[in-house]
Amino acid sequence: MKTEKNVLILGKVWPEPNSSAAGTRMLQLIHFFQRNAYHVTFLSHAKQTEFQADLSQLGITTDFVEVNSSKFDDLLNQLNPEIVIFDRFMTEEQFGWRIMDNCPDAIRVLNTEDLHFLREARKKAIKIEVELDFDTYRSDLMLREIASIHRSDISLVVSDYEFDLLQKTYSIPMEKLVHLPFYCEPSDQPSLSFEEREDFIFIGNFWHDPNLDAVRYLKSTIWPIIKKKVPKAKLNIYGAYCSEKVYQLTKKEDRFIVHGRAEDAIEAVSKSRVSLAPLRFGAGIKGKLLESMSAGTPSVTMPIGSEGIASAEVWPGKVEADPTLFAEAAINLYLDESSWKVANEKSDEVLSGKFSKIQFETTLTRTIEDLSDLQNHRNKSITGLMLQRESHQASRYMSIWIEEKKRNGRGGS
Repeated sequence: MKTEKNVLILGKVWPEPNSSAAGTRMLQLIHFFQRNAYHVTFLSHAKQTEFQADLSQLGITTDFVEVNSSKFDDLLNQLNPEIVIFDRFMTEEQFGWRIMDNCPDAIRVLNTEDLHFLREARKKAIKIEVELDFDTYRSDLMLREIASIHRSDISLVVSDYEFDLLQKTYSIPMEKLVHLPFYCEPSDQPSLSFEEREDFIFIGNFWHDPNLDAVRYLKSTIWPIIKKKVPKAKLNIYGAYCSEKVYQLTKKEDRFIVHGRAEDAIEAVSKSRVSLAPLRFGAGIKGKLLESMSAGTPSVTMPIGSEGIASAEVWPGKVEADPTLFAEAAINLYLDESSWKVANEKSDEVLSGKFSKIQFETTLTRTIEDLSDLQNHRNKSITGLMLQRESHQASRYMSIWIEEKKRNGRGGS
């Protein structure tokens, strides 16, 4: 008789907690299930990387999983997981039908990370210089992601803005959505004082387009204003997967320095006086800004950056959309100790408001308990049942066709 509980996580990528907020979020989910007596199996079809977390040291079973392969069915029957977590909607598209076939009683959880269609729509709006509206949202990506949310039993959503968008604009039933920000708590190290800190900092993964846009915007528009008023300060740019094009943005005479990956991101932020994050598009919650709060470092960001975290009124620093006002706010925080101290003291308040570990674990525990009558939960969503049936059949036959082509040596992927 089976006694051990199993959770299967299907990762779009291998988690890199020192490279991205998504990697940190994934480890938080893994640790939660381990503390609740689940054995965790993590599978991915992505290439392994130099900087990924060593999951085997945490007692997690890991393996490469091939897309469009019936070998996965055998593995599912061995594991027979109680819960399956899809890391972003693409993995649900690839593997969801096999889970439904082989583990019909498993709770299917979509970990959205952020809404991909929202981020891409905002990027498009910036590029073509239009106001974002419902028509800008509409795309094949939006249809795919919304369909995946409907097919899943529940979807974990990090941002309350995105939770409201899904519920109010796209009519996703409330019982299918769980607002679950990742947790971030104040550093246990003593915070450096205003006088002990120096320079500005930007930090972000450069695989992520909003970060690259932000650094270019800093260099072209915002930093030229700041550097004139703060002639000795540098802007230090840190980020994983820094390409040669990003390194070439360095201009030492302007004190604009691209360093690449930070050995210890929190330490780098903790030594800086002000964090800058002029994010003009994006989605989800910005881990770089929570890290700044954890380190007690005041930050200046744009409305996209503060979204899902806190309002401009309580922000530990400043939220400004206009680049001139953004630069002026950064200068004021850097030079005025009293303004800096007020912002510094707000950080703990924001983090304790909705980003504590206990809130994260309480919400996730309650969510799993509420799914004890899984069939009744599923029967409430006719749209979900329809999409499961239609998408299930289409994905099944496409996958079988691709596998047959591969088996017969005719290509396919």
